[in-house]
Amino acid sequence: MNLKQKSVMFFATGCFIGNISFAPGTFGSILGLPLCFFLSKINLSIAVFLTVIFIFFSIWIAQRAEKIVNTEDPGCIVIDEIAGILVTFTGLPFNVISVAFGFLIFRALDIWKPYPISWIERKLSGGAGIVMDDVAAGICSNLLLRGIFLFYN
Repeated sequence: MNLKQKSVMFFATGCFIGNISFAPGTFGSILGLPLCFFLSKINLSIAVFLTVIFIFFSIWIAQRAEKIVNTEDPGCIVIDEIAGILVTFTGLPFNVISVAFGFLIFRALDIWKPYPISWIERKLSGGAGIVMDDVAAGICSNLLLRGIFLFYN
């Protein structure tokens, strides 16, 4: 593997955390939490912009990593979980309660893949297919969290 491929795999696997043999997606989501904290401290429009840029970067990286590994949607790629968890917390307060509920909701939706998440996963391929189902899970998680906060406030 050359330096370019190693760099792609470094980002795709979340600093190689995706190489953990059990629950790599969960560990990838955990890895995204410090980024969520950082984005929660800046202007919302800038945070949304940076999240969108990260999503496009993730698609690009995942596309290349899939070719390197020569496997469709390999489990070691966790940059998609990082993108999804960023979407989950966009525009929401970052505190113990929101992180606990948001993390659990996101992981449940990412694993379970109810409609429309499963539909997106089936319809898209390559880097977009790897990333956009997690982005959809993040959108659903964000909306569910907003509903929970609205109901309990």
